[in-house]
Amino acid sequence: MSMAKATDFEQARALGLNESEWQVILDRLGRRPNETELGIFSVMWSEHCSYKSSRRHLRKLPTTGECVICGPGENAGVIDIGGGLACIFKMESHNHPSYIEPYQGAATGVGGIMRDVFTMGARPVALLNALRFGSPDHPKTRTLVSGVVAGIGGYGNCVGVPTVGGETNFHAGYNGNILVNAMCVGIAKKDSIFYSAAKGAGNPVLYVGAKTGRDGIHGATMASAEFDDQTEAKRPTVQVGDPFTEKRLIEACLELMQTSCIVAIQDMGAAGLTSSSVEMADKGGVGIDLNLDHVPQRETHMTPVEMMLSESQERMLIVLRQGKESIAEEIFKRWELDVALIGKTTDTGRMVLHHKGHTVCDIPIGPLGDDAPNYDRPWQAPAPLKKIDAQDVPNRDPAQALLILMHSPDMASKRWIWEQYDRHVMADTIKASGGAADAAVVRVHGTDKALAISSDCTPRYVTADPFEGGKQAVVECWRNIIATGAKPMAVTDCLNFGNPERPDIMGQFVRAIDGMAEACTVLNFPVVSGNVSLYNETAGSAIPPTPAIGGVGLMDDVTRAMGFGAAKAGDALVLLGQSAGWLGASLYLREIECREDGAPPPVNLAQERRIGLFVLDGITAGQFTAVHDLSDGGLACAAADLALASRCGLNILASKTLPNAGWFFGEDQGRYLLAVSANQLPGVLTQAQAAGVDAAHIGTIQGTDITLGNTSLGLDLLRRSYESWLPDMMEDA
Repeated sequence: MSMAKATDFEQARALGLNESEWQVILDRLGRRPNETELGIFSVMWSEHCSYKSSRRHLRKLPTTGECVICGPGENAGVIDIGGGLACIFKMESHNHPSYIEPYQGAATGVGGIMRDVFTMGARPVALLNALRFGSPDHPKTRTLVSGVVAGIGGYGNCVGVPTVGGETNFHAGYNGNILVNAMCVGIAKKDSIFYSAAKGAGNPVLYVGAKTGRDGIHGATMASAEFDDQTEAKRPTVQVGDPFTEKRLIEACLELMQTSCIVAIQDMGAAGLTSSSVEMADKGGVGIDLNLDHVPQRETHMTPVEMMLSESQERMLIVLRQGKESIAEEIFKRWELDVALIGKTTDTGRMVLHHKGHTVCDIPIGPLGDDAPNYDRPWQAPAPLKKIDAQDVPNRDPAQALLILMHSPDMASKRWIWEQYDRHVMADTIKASGGAADAAVVRVHGTDKALAISSDCTPRYVTADPFEGGKQAVVECWRNIIATGAKPMAVTDCLNFGNPERPDIMGQFVRAIDGMAEACTVLNFPVVSGNVSLYNETAGSAIPPTPAIGGVGLMDDVTRAMGFGAAKAGDALVLLGQSAGWLGASLYLREIECREDGAPPPVNLAQERRIGLFVLDGITAGQFTAVHDLSDGGLACAAADLALASRCGLNILASKTLPNAGWFFGEDQGRYLLAVSANQLPGVLTQAQAAGVDAAHIGTIQGTDITLGNTSLGLDLLRRSYESWLPDMMEDA
């Protein structure tokens, strides 16, 4: 061991470790760690890397199923989509970096999630994002929106992977801590999937990609802490991305994967070289010996701890079969990427690091994972909220209410955002953002199959009732996939919450997981990958709990992909599902009545499954001209979406039993709006009755106005209002 100075507890505390964690380190090492060793323990035991507050609850989620090839625990989840192909996908957060440095934070979030997918052998084919910003009138919001959207577009467009979908919300609860969740979907051959377990001693360890710099050091630690008044000083912990290097890295890795050279491969994401080397060795049951002098560096005089903790982008770690070094080196040099042999696997079970002739780290690998804290944090369930009776809500003009809602931040067109993304590069995008469908649809290249992909969450429901909100996030994603004609297959998640050391926040997390687990189980919609992002709060003010769900579905015949933009004059409008006029935690209540209260709509999972499968059968049989699920804004907003996309007016009758607010804007779950040709209508209603599905003929596609009961709204006026909100907000950004 070198003469490196041993550290003390105050240094450990500064890196986010508590006194009990420090004592475990002392017990396992039999001595105090030096600076490099302490840095390695601190990042591996950070919330971001160890899931120390969440992993006991994540075990409740169903992770297996007929289609699942690989569930959580690898870089991304893998499902079988038939024909010898697999779909590999994951969603992750880049929240803290994107608030501090919006462009690079969002850009490197996109780059990182793509590496999680192609490191397993898949070519990325689609990107999605789930964005949550603060109040539109907050002084930082426009700058954050502008930077984040530019970063997503700048990286994805340059790499040449289409950004096909996502969602964008605004709420004052995100003023001090925005959310940027990125999802990537890729396609691989089922028999050519690569994993990260570095089995076997004596194998060479190859570093490839970009050089290591000082950007991103302690990024994982920063992502595991609250913001405070020193947030701006954390700018150096944000990584800097280069999409053109990423593109070369994708091609070089996929080329190497065509050989028989690779034992294991891992991207350098959070905690950089530390996490990649530790995880590969731990999963393979081996040790690892690295010479840091051989690590390609773009800055001078980098210390061992800086090299190990740097989160510089576009880097991979590969364990090769012995004797294959020259093959790998030739490929990466041809793609003009840095490549260096930096060490080997060993049979010691230890991480040993050398620098300038000294051993600067010698620690057992097991404790970095096995002894990582696993807390059973105290939690308290939130008190149930009172149900709001629609009869008690003032009766207002539904047409004017619709105009206000469709001009509101959450409902207004996001064209300003998605026009900055290349949605059709690779030429397999069938339906994308703004494409009049509930989920993006991407053809599986060279086949008749397609993937339907959606990202969903309704944070106001989770805030009001985490259990029902967790269920609803899953069923909303499931419905969106169903509405395109695809069979839902599996999900990834990105669980964004505040400080888990607060029992009320931990209660939100636990109950949301419980709701998600129940929904995924009943719907046979397993969770195959995901990410947990905690400590999303500033000065003690937490974000609304936001468990984002990213789902993937499969359709065998892409020509039958369904949307809501093909309704025709004379089509009947059919509403599926039960309507009780549920207004608690609704968009109508927030935007029209300026209230954010009430219990959210309950989710009946058996009903969701029954109605969803009925819709899927009807799409397959070609019985509908348009399908749209009902969510934010209820029936009226779904009808407005359909009318705007189909460029035709419609008439919806008032309810005989519900007040206008409840009927037109209630957010009861498990509902779909169908456009059905006149000759198909009798058969659809008869089949629905036989299937035990509530179905009602509620209106007609006709004219150029939207008529709700006895009030009307011109479609052109609605379109101008719908399209103008975001450009007007961003005009001076």
